[in-house]
Amino acid sequence: MPKSQWNQLNQNIIGCTKCERLLAHCQKIAGEKRKSFLDWEYWGKPVPNFGDPRAKLLIVGLAPAAHGANRTGRMFTGDRSGDWLYRALHKAGFASQPAAESISDGLELRNCAITATCHCAPPENKPTREEIEHCHVWLEQTVEQLPVKVFLALGQIGWKSVLDFKKRQGEQIGKRPAFSHGATFRFPGGHWLVGSYHPSQQNTFTGRLTEPMFDAVFELVKAKLAAET
Repeated sequence: MPKSQWNQLNQNIIGCTKCERLLAHCQKIAGEKRKSFLDWEYWGKPVPNFGDPRAKLLIVGLAPAAHGANRTGRMFTGDRSGDWLYRALHKAGFASQPAAESISDGLELRNCAITATCHCAPPENKPTREEIEHCHVWLEQTVEQLPVKVFLALGQIGWKSVLDFKKRQGEQIGKRPAFSHGATFRFPGGHWLVGSYHPSQQNTFTGRLTEPMFDAVFELVKAKLAAET
């Protein structure tokens, strides 16, 4: 996809005003700030996709973190989840560096793009069904514009989003595959879906998700990509 087209899609996402509750929450957080980020000018609006406009790997997360991407304006940037994700992406060869601190830190993704089920930070990290529905158009347009071969769903909601997207596209999936860490499913149309526990503190602090487990998922993703080329 031409970079200009990718940039236009991202501008459309940033300008979205469909969910009043979420926009109000993003702006409220941006105004209140966290004590450790008082010198930051928070982003405080929908967070666009991030990555390579020719990506064959599309990572589908849940939503921006209130003091992470809602602060920095870039997916998984400025929080613990992002620390885990970009370390793993760098190790697997998809990211130019292992850390993501700000939108101007020089980080680039290779053959990989990151999107979200919901592009605004939701209260308690829980978007409503209607809010997820409103955001579904952005997932559709993202997949339409990228040469995606593999979806990596971070968490059960991301997994469900990809399945719902495929259903809307008219693919006959049959019995819906269950989410689990390391689960894989090949759609009739040819795409692969790979599941991973979300690198949230709830999972990483408790040991539910470990670095070797996360690295193994990216090795699985690389194997699926290699098989499709």
